[in-house]
Amino acid sequence: MLELNEKVLHTYLESLLDKRVEIVGFGPLGEPVESGADKAYGYGLPVLIDYKVGGQAKRAVLETMKPGPFGHEGMADRAQVQLWNYETFKRLPRHARAMDVGGFEKGKHLRSLRRIEECFVLMEFVEGRGYFEDLDRLRDQPELSELDIARADALCDYLVEIHRKPGPDPGLYVRHIRELLGHGECIMGLMDSYPTPHGFITAALLEEIEQLCLSWRWRIKSRTHRLRQRHGDFHPWNILFRSGTDFSVLDRSRGEWGDPADDICSLTMNYLFSSLQRSGRLDGNLETIFQGFWRRYLEQSGDAEILEVAAPFLVFRALVMASPIWYPHLEDPVRRKLFNFMTAVLDEKSFNPEKANAYCGA
Repeated sequence: MLELNEKVLHTYLESLLDKRVEIVGFGPLGEPVESGADKAYGYGLPVLIDYKVGGQAKRAVLETMKPGPFGHEGMADRAQVQLWNYETFKRLPRHARAMDVGGFEKGKHLRSLRRIEECFVLMEFVEGRGYFEDLDRLRDQPELSELDIARADALCDYLVEIHRKPGPDPGLYVRHIRELLGHGECIMGLMDSYPTPHGFITAALLEEIEQLCLSWRWRIKSRTHRLRQRHGDFHPWNILFRSGTDFSVLDRSRGEWGDPADDICSLTMNYLFSSLQRSGRLDGNLETIFQGFWRRYLEQSGDAEILEVAAPFLVFRALVMASPIWYPHLEDPVRRKLFNFMTAVLDEKSFNPEKANAYCGA
């Protein structure tokens, strides 16, 4: 556990900003901030800090990563993520800004990377409500507003724009596809986290899907011309909307460069997932957004080839959603349809969004 107090935060922020700082309060993100006594926090718990500089109110979030599976077991694993976050958050439009990266020394002090035992990243606080709240509403209510369509269009256009920037090194594409399979956060890491057997999910079923994904790696890893700037974890919990279509993004991860399919599949699979939870199929308002998003992206980007590489990216996201670890209370029929979807898209030469229900067996 780490003990934070006003003195530690005050010393650190004044050193970082080279200005006089007043600590107003601090506490777990999502709870009221408080001033005063020492407080103990475990690694992995974001801390919201309210402070003033020259009388002007400021907010920041101090983030750490807790030890765990998915490639985060060692401190060096977690440090790699935090160092990468600090370096790349600033380079993506609309992303929350990282202010500093540092570490905790012996669980007591905040240092800018000397004798550290755990890393942190300090980020600006960004106002907004998670896009997942929109998806929950769309799942639970049949209505579809003009704002819902406008927000989906804004997210689509944002991806079209950032994906226009080509990557610097073809080798990064090969690495990206390799890590899509082998990284602890991705396909193999997710499969290793599945308790087996779990109902119909057996080790043999997971191995079958993994072998199909391996074939896909060899099919697409040479398409290095597709290397583009990406977010890397573009799901509804990393998107914050304010009024209208004004939004910011958070926590891009797993590499600055990759295939645009990563971002598109990450978001659109959430539309499918929400609809499956509601009715067991893609329908209604969520089908309208899902199909509209794919059509708009294909039209605006001109990237028809994305359909030829999408399958393993779709599988990656489906494995998250079908996971008994991430979604322990998911109804078994929905889990089955996600596995139907995985095996079906891996068996196709090219993904067809119009066949989403057929892929699910819905």
